[in-house]
Amino acid sequence: MNKIFRGFLAVMALILVFGCAKEEITQKGPDDSFVFYEDQGPTTSTSAAYSGFPETFETGSKTSYTAADVTLSTGVWNLNDALLGTLSTDRKTGTKSVRIQNTGRATMQFNLTAGASSVSVAHAKFGTDANSSWELWVSVNSGSTWSKVGNTVITSSTGLATATFGLSITGDVRFEIRKISGGRLNIDNFSVSSNSSVATKDDHLAMGNPSGATNSSSNTTNYLLVKPQYALAYNNTRGTARWVSWHLSSAWVGSTPRCDCFVADNTLPTSYFKAVTSNYTNTGFDRGHVAPSADRTFNNADNAATFLMTNIMPQAPKLNQQTWAYLENYGRTLINNGNELYIISGGYGQGGSGSLGGTTTTIAGGAIAVPSRYWKVIVVLANGSNDVNRVSTGTRVIAVDMPNSQSIGTSWGSYRTSVDAIESATGLNIMSNVPAAIQNVIEASVDNGPTS
Repeated sequence: MNKIFRGFLAVMALILVFGCAKEEITQKGPDDSFVFYEDQGPTTSTSAAYSGFPETFETGSKTSYTAADVTLSTGVWNLNDALLGTLSTDRKTGTKSVRIQNTGRATMQFNLTAGASSVSVAHAKFGTDANSSWELWVSVNSGSTWSKVGNTVITSSTGLATATFGLSITGDVRFEIRKISGGRLNIDNFSVSSNSSVATKDDHLAMGNPSGATNSSSNTTNYLLVKPQYALAYNNTRGTARWVSWHLSSAWVGSTPRCDCFVADNTLPTSYFKAVTSNYTNTGFDRGHVAPSADRTFNNADNAATFLMTNIMPQAPKLNQQTWAYLENYGRTLINNGNELYIISGGYGQGGSGSLGGTTTTIAGGAIAVPSRYWKVIVVLANGSNDVNRVSTGTRVIAVDMPNSQSIGTSWGSYRTSVDAIESATGLNIMSNVPAAIQNVIEASVDNGPTS
């Protein structure tokens, strides 16, 4: 049996499997094997995007339409009658996108090995060109034979829209964009999700070190502590953390009960102030967790780590027990739906209003500053790997800024703001590891998604 014929049989078997598996899908491609739909914004999925995706086409260079391979962040692609466009009339989210003319193609020259559950592609007309049509094709035999996915897409807008194709492929797979007719076409943010959605425990500082903290004891206002459960920058002059950063997925959550074991953090340098639980007694403020106890219930050690006093800050009881807690609970509902979160949080300013009334600027004889406000940033991703590279302009980012006061409202959604606003108030660079072009978009926006 020759190689081409074996490839043909593999594709036919794939189509037959898809035809049997799609009974609950209401919209199918003409071969009844793939589902396809299109919208104007980002989509969500419980499957995980491949490491390095979405392909943003930012790392390569190709200025000619002549067929040639180009090395991109995801691997080698062949661009035939296509180039990487950088003009103002190229529709793109960064500085580059693929521009295809005539019946050109953009083809992956490498396999993804864990199958595919979906592909999403951003597309738009180049400049003032006419509408164009294009198709997504798939190969499961390293490019020997190809099969069309879903319907032909008509591109009629000068603004990037997202076309999403649902699949059910296991094993090796690669994809190709084929332009069929019409004017020049821009393609950007090509993303492939695998069939894997396993939750893992990941790097707490994946999104960045917001203050550039170091573990030098002479850095008394910005001392870095990295624990297995979270990371933080400690400010000895305020007696609390500047920020705490932690990863949250279902891999961190189990059935371990809350230990209520507040204790001084003796990993701080010997010369530093070390808060103890009695510093908060009769102050009118709760011992407020930054990284919540309920986010670390996989085992006793993880839960106990959240009760170290470096993870505790003075919070007005209504803030801590209601508004702040409701947001924490919402985060855990997100991980129950196949997501992982990167959370960075802290306080700023001085002077809060606790249960005793009035304004309190410090407790513990002046050793612990009482913040006037608390902030939190939550980056939401589908479970996956190589997480910072999966942050895109469509990634949901929730940012809140709340008063440290008994008069706070109970709806956390009413305190949403932009990451830019929090950075302006705190002097931090909260998502420093995310490419600047993506930061510029997601940090300027205010989340308007669901709150429960």
